[in-house]
Amino acid sequence: MDRNTTILRASPLLAQERISAVVFDLDGVLVDSFAVMQEAFAAAYAEVVGDGEAPFEEYRKHLGRYFPDIMRIMGLPLEMEEPFVRESYRLAGRVQLFDGVRELLSDLSALGVRMAVATGKSGPRARSLLDGLGVLRHFEHVIGSDEVPRAKPAPDIVFRALDLLGTPAQRAVMIGDATTDLAAARGAGVAAVAATWGEAEVDLLLAENPDAVVNAPGEVLALVAASS
Repeated sequence: MDRNTTILRASPLLAQERISAVVFDLDGVLVDSFAVMQEAFAAAYAEVVGDGEAPFEEYRKHLGRYFPDIMRIMGLPLEMEEPFVRESYRLAGRVQLFDGVRELLSDLSALGVRMAVATGKSGPRARSLLDGLGVLRHFEHVIGSDEVPRAKPAPDIVFRALDLLGTPAQRAVMIGDATTDLAAARGAGVAAVAATWGEAEVDLLLAENPDAVVNAPGEVLALVAASS
């Protein structure tokens, strides 16, 4: 795929109505947290499991899911959550917004587009991170996986965002960098948009036939504007 080209598929979801709300995933879409995540995971593994290399490559295959769910899938102790969260908070100052995200959020706000975050993180940790980066004010709601009955890939968190925003599914899009994000969007009847500028495995995303692919944050603005 030419990563300089936005792929807009002939999606009936994107063709229905003007986009008035955008639901974002957090890690890999708004913030570049991959290195911090890897360090926190390694520290938690060493503390709880002990010697040996932390299986981060397997962990990353499940990104987008809630941390305890990943531990269950991988057969790792749930006790890893406490040190993982502790280290994530300690290292939070190293997490940065991706280039262009701050401008994108300002531009969408200026257009009156309503925004929410639906993340695999816990709600308090996500809100703390966005607040520290100075962009929490752009989001009407930031919803964590601990705040819905079922985490992604179930659609609960997207349904919750739509309900809180008061926006019908046909007027919203979900921007995510993992197949779990796309599945959650689809389950909620929302256009599923794949973001490729982070650590996303692009081939896996394309195999899910997203409704659109955006290769830079500014392309989200173009996607919204094209629906007007």
